[in-house]
Amino acid sequence: MSDSISPSAAASPAPTRADSARPGAHPPTTDIALTSPQRWRAFWVCVTVAAITILDLSKVNVALPSIESALGAGSTELQLIVSGYVLTFGLVLVPMGRLGDQRSRRGLFIVGLSLFTVTSLVCALAINPVMLLVGRLLQGVAAGIQMPQVLGLIQQLFQGKERGRAFGLFGATVGIATAFGPTLGGLLILLGGPTDGWRWIFWVNVPLCLIAIGLTVWLLPRTRTPSRRALSFDLFGVFLFGLAVLSLMWPFLFTTGSPDDDPRRWWLLVAFVLFAGAFVAWERHYEARGKQPLIRFALFRISSFRNGTFLIAAYFTAIPALFLLTTLFLQTGLGLEPVFAGMVTIGFALANALFSWIGGNLVGTYGRPIVVWGLVGVLLCVLGLAATALFVPQEWVAWVMAGVMVLGGAGGGLVLSPNQTLTLADIPVKQGGIAGSIGQLGQRIGSSIGTAVGLSLFYATIYREQGGAASDIVVYHDAYAYGLTAVALFVAVAFVIAVIDLSSRRRKKGA
Repeated sequence: MSDSISPSAAASPAPTRADSARPGAHPPTTDIALTSPQRWRAFWVCVTVAAITILDLSKVNVALPSIESALGAGSTELQLIVSGYVLTFGLVLVPMGRLGDQRSRRGLFIVGLSLFTVTSLVCALAINPVMLLVGRLLQGVAAGIQMPQVLGLIQQLFQGKERGRAFGLFGATVGIATAFGPTLGGLLILLGGPTDGWRWIFWVNVPLCLIAIGLTVWLLPRTRTPSRRALSFDLFGVFLFGLAVLSLMWPFLFTTGSPDDDPRRWWLLVAFVLFAGAFVAWERHYEARGKQPLIRFALFRISSFRNGTFLIAAYFTAIPALFLLTTLFLQTGLGLEPVFAGMVTIGFALANALFSWIGGNLVGTYGRPIVVWGLVGVLLCVLGLAATALFVPQEWVAWVMAGVMVLGGAGGGLVLSPNQTLTLADIPVKQGGIAGSIGQLGQRIGSSIGTAVGLSLFYATIYREQGGAASDIVVYHDAYAYGLTAVALFVAVAFVIAVIDLSSRRRKKGA
């Protein structure tokens, strides 16, 4: 089938003549051949790092009510504690992916994990919202250093169907970390108590990071020979790129649904258009001078990469918002304890892990249709959650939602790892880090926008309806339903992109 992975796509393309001919270009480092045990050992180090990074995207969600109570944080500060991490994560992804493609991914792992350890301590010891926010912003920087190396290394180490299996296991890990994050966060709050339990969410990172550092130092083999050439790094491009990402995400970071939200923040989207245009123009000029740009826009001419990147960005615009809205509804609307609200997502985590592994093994044979059907499952899950909140008796809502989440997890598993494999299938291995970083950037921007949109609809409904004739539970029902409407629309966008990509692949087959 044309929508599956072709053998030629799995091979490692050699650098083009244009690449090697550029006088200022950085020649690719030489990969070191590793045995199968060495490759899989390196893979599990990557998985450990990815799990730590992803856990902090979701486990903090259930702590927001506790942080609000303990530190007196307002709605804007709570939004920034969640989305600020995503902002700085996204800002450094692409530059660190570019750096990892040229230098030691092993060294960047250690730097990122060390910074993550220190910033977790800052968050755990925070005495006010500002200190916690600064810690979260720096945590995001640390996460952005680590994650591009994970994807670049997997792309480098595996080919063909083995790459599909590797991404299947990686997807399973990401799915478990994402969905178990609220459960772990709720359990830590329960163990630590209502006042300081939220601090345990950050304390637990310290031993996890130390273990990951140990694994990196002692188990991760050298995968490349070091380069003696000067580092090729587009500093002005990094500056313009940072301004573009910041101006895009800033308005959403300050969208809380409160009547006090400043509408002038949306003017920054005009600045985003200007900075993005300047960045594209500079990158093309920089490459025309024979130098290595921060982003090679030629990658987007590869339809599998372009479609897969946009698809997963739309998917991640929906999923973090889905988890956050559900835990908020269960905690603030139904009065569940954080640990029980978090446990509703366990079925999603387990099903996601299983079907990520299944999808990773089947994608080489069946290709894009797996992702299409997975998105159907996720969309049915979103609709099922909304219906459960509206029509199921209150005492049964959490139980029914837990069952519906299983369907969403199965669908999500068929989306995440198969799409990752399909997206990077035609990308040269030497550009695996930057290509993976672009995909991760789309996910982080999507997460930030989706979370902001979902939260603003949720809280705007509460601000609008509280104090009226409706009871509190009806207000929260409405708030949850409005938030999930946005989630469903984002999943639908991902579904449309998947269908377009599937049609494109089938047309190529018939050509």
